[in-house]
Amino acid sequence: MSPPNGADAATGIAIGIIGMGDMGKMYAHQIAAAGWRVNACDRPDKYESLKAEFAEIKNVHIYSNGHLVSRQSDYIIYSVEAELIDAVVAQYGPSTKLGAIVGGQTSCKAPEISAFENHLPEDVEIISCHSLHGPSVNPRGQPLVLIQHRASDKSLALVTSVLSCFESKVVHLTAKEHDRITADTQAVTHAAFLSMGSAWTANHQFPWEETRWSAGIENVKINVTLRIYSNKWHVYAGLAILNPSAQSQIRQYAASVTELFKLILQGKREEFTARIKTAGDFVFSGQRDHDLLLKDEVLDQFSLSGIPKSERKPNSHLSLLAMVDCWHKCGIIPYDHMICSTPLFRLWLGATEYLFRQPEILDDCIRFALDDETFRSDDLEFTFAARGWSDAKPQKYFAPRFPEAIKLGNEMITKMLHRTKELEVEREAKEAALGK
Repeated sequence: MSPPNGADAATGIAIGIIGMGDMGKMYAHQIAAAGWRVNACDRPDKYESLKAEFAEIKNVHIYSNGHLVSRQSDYIIYSVEAELIDAVVAQYGPSTKLGAIVGGQTSCKAPEISAFENHLPEDVEIISCHSLHGPSVNPRGQPLVLIQHRASDKSLALVTSVLSCFESKVVHLTAKEHDRITADTQAVTHAAFLSMGSAWTANHQFPWEETRWSAGIENVKINVTLRIYSNKWHVYAGLAILNPSAQSQIRQYAASVTELFKLILQGKREEFTARIKTAGDFVFSGQRDHDLLLKDEVLDQFSLSGIPKSERKPNSHLSLLAMVDCWHKCGIIPYDHMICSTPLFRLWLGATEYLFRQPEILDDCIRFALDDETFRSDDLEFTFAARGWSDAKPQKYFAPRFPEAIKLGNEMITKMLHRTKELEVEREAKEAALGK
């Protein structure tokens, strides 16, 4: 179905957005630019500022509350925090237009679907979605999950038409499949970055000012950590707290960090080395014929430090070693979920394979972790953080460098997307040559 235009807009399909945070605004801009009427709202205290912000934006109509949005919209998207979704749907769900379609844009679908089933009228259809990227990332080519939970194929076609303006790569999943894959590709990786931020804050360090954190993959760790803290931390924290599929993985990551750090302290070289190599073989053995996602010439473009390459020092990379160990313990092959991976996950995966798929670099890392105490206090703080990271203080601590980190992060993600497409073409060509 094509979007309405001109004088027909008032009688055409209307899209409702309840929750005008960063993602809600991104959705409103994109959908309205495609010609659809957008009815939107946030909390009542934000009504005047939102009305002023969108006064000149064609097709966007701001209302004071979700009742006004719900009763006149044909497809309503709840773009609110996962921990608030039940209360917000309970408040506005009963006002939903007869026969409308309702969905959510939260990163955890278990509480979202539960809220819809508990509070929406039975005549309302449910089709949820999830754009697997942040609001500052171009949605073109990025994964977009659609969940046809309680709806007709005709309604799914309408939702697909509305969201086609993103030019994203659509993936159809159930809510349960979404949460499992999201846990595999997001929850633990974000916990790792939050833990790094907490550790750096506890040690009163700005890592880009230290020669210890200026190597190629350090640029990924620093930029992505700052990117996460510059965004809404609750999005990432909620992945671990509210996603039932993620909680065991979060616990395993903390266990992996702790157990590996104990082996370092005890100097158990053979056990430490065997554990790292076994985990690496499990995760990366299927990638031996494929090129690396990240290479030095790409990594070195995105440094916040400005420290010359000749002055860079090795690192124990406990966060990366523990991630691969965690994947191994949980039986996760991260490449299995690349179709639903976020840009940040692809960067993190690229950093881990950069370390594990280059034996000389991995051996140097293992030797450095066991024999050099340069990072011992940092690894101790990281271990504490991984077992119970906090969020508020690091966000304020790193705030001055957020703008630069976001700019570099966007460039890095663009490079990663191009690199991913190149590797897909190379793999397809190899498979065609082998007659697959």
